[in-house]
Amino acid sequence: MKYTPFLLLFYAVVTAQVNYPTEYFKSPLDIPMQLSGNFGELRPNHFHSGFDFKTNQREGLNVYAAADGYISRIKISNSGYGKAIYITHPNGFTTVYGHLKAAVGAIQEKIIATQYKEEAYEVELFLKPDELVVKQGEVIALSGNTGGSEGPHLHFEFRDTQSEKVINPLFFGFDTLLTDTKAPIITNLVVFPISDNTIVNQSQRPVNLSLSLQKDGTFLSEKVVANGQIGFGIVADDYDNVSYNKNGIFKVQAIANGKPYFGYKYDELVFDEGRYINSFIDYKRYKKTYQRVQKLFMQNKYSWSNININIDNGIVEVLPNFTQINRIEVSDYFENKTVITIPIEYSNQKAVVFSDIKKTPYWVKFDKDSNFEKENVSVYFPSGTFYDDFYLNFDVKQNMLYLHDDTVPAHTNFTISFTDTTSPSELKKKMFIALVNGKKLGYITTKLDGNTFSCRTRTLGQFTLVKDVIAPKVSMAKPIQDKWITGQKSINVTISDDLSGVKTYNGYLNGKWVLFEYESKLKRLTHTFVDVLLNEGKNNLKVVVTDNVGNSTIFETQFNMSIKK
Repeated sequence: MKYTPFLLLFYAVVTAQVNYPTEYFKSPLDIPMQLSGNFGELRPNHFHSGFDFKTNQREGLNVYAAADGYISRIKISNSGYGKAIYITHPNGFTTVYGHLKAAVGAIQEKIIATQYKEEAYEVELFLKPDELVVKQGEVIALSGNTGGSEGPHLHFEFRDTQSEKVINPLFFGFDTLLTDTKAPIITNLVVFPISDNTIVNQSQRPVNLSLSLQKDGTFLSEKVVANGQIGFGIVADDYDNVSYNKNGIFKVQAIANGKPYFGYKYDELVFDEGRYINSFIDYKRYKKTYQRVQKLFMQNKYSWSNININIDNGIVEVLPNFTQINRIEVSDYFENKTVITIPIEYSNQKAVVFSDIKKTPYWVKFDKDSNFEKENVSVYFPSGTFYDDFYLNFDVKQNMLYLHDDTVPAHTNFTISFTDTTSPSELKKKMFIALVNGKKLGYITTKLDGNTFSCRTRTLGQFTLVKDVIAPKVSMAKPIQDKWITGQKSINVTISDDLSGVKTYNGYLNGKWVLFEYESKLKRLTHTFVDVLLNEGKNNLKVVVTDNVGNSTIFETQFNMSIKK
């Protein structure tokens, strides 16, 4: 490995810590801080961009403005952050509060007014500085479990208002709310053969290396004997003293003969770079075992800003007479550190474990366009779709496209096309390309041009053309037809669609559009009654649900209500 003065100077500059205000912001909750997820933690297709605060396994806790500012953005969605509020502060930062149950006061009134104006549950508002001003400590919302949340918690993050980079909350004084005397734990160390002719510890496949604890608290790896290009990877987690669950690490540095050659730190993140996590980890192993091995090398360079590398991209080339001592240091924010020493030497050993790569007639180069066709199906991969070159499994049988499997990650969309010359025109309007996962069919937005159906996706696997002529299902667990329900605050309607999935839902009370909130995890619509929209006595309710290919179901019922006080 070669180093230049410029490289070492660059490394020193990019690892310098910016000074952030440490006493300006307060916690958004009034309970002791415990984290179910921290900044930079590895998640599906992205790095976690903030803190996930535990909320005692329940919803409805007061959520407070972390500092003075104004509500600059509100987004209500069935996915992602669910119900989210953004506060822009005068010192150049924005705080984000996600997975909320509901906003409160004037903020909630603004949301409801917008939803009724747009006749939609999912809305997004961008507000001016003088519209919704808030003070530090003001209750802005109640914690919840909306959107892509898997349990009650508050997602909280800091962003640079101008660049929209997200920043580790620990830099803003939140480190004082957390006690952490525990060093990160490295549960696995892996050495990867990089080139086709590399053999490492008699294997052409990645090798798990055993670790032994030393008297000084560091770990010694078993010796690596290799010839050719190799790289290392780790499985590592961090624990604090109060959260009682594993979280992500803060910093990693790989060192060869005393010089740093590959490192990364979770100080800030760029949203557009999040998907590079699929190249950063051993994606194939992750899909097969759910274990995320963080690779300390780049086989083909990708643009994740958090990584600092040398000119060899973290790859170690083991040649005759090569001997080297490598060290991997894994640290948390509080400078608790775990260190592994790895002895490496050259050997012309023969392999006893051989590569499991299966060669096919279809070779995909990551930096070239590729197009494959068979029967009525074609697949087009633009340059840059994938991170590495690979042999593609490609076949078409009985109108089913077999396109490798999901152990190879795609960074950008590619195009799949099916041609159908037999189905009548009216039926084609009800057809789409589906991702097949066992007996489950996943809808993909599909365009029709003449006889050709096409879609864009970032997932490899099995695909087929599907006809959906079945309308969504709409029901009530407790029917209210002709019943008096005076005193009842809300009504629930269950909706579902077995093929293309629900696209739109609208409710009407006495002929006027009313707001229904959709809880996708429960497949449930909920309307909270508003007195001014109710009639004394008989009321008519209609719910219209439409799937992604235009099949609709109209559900109607009547109920009686007394609204006199």
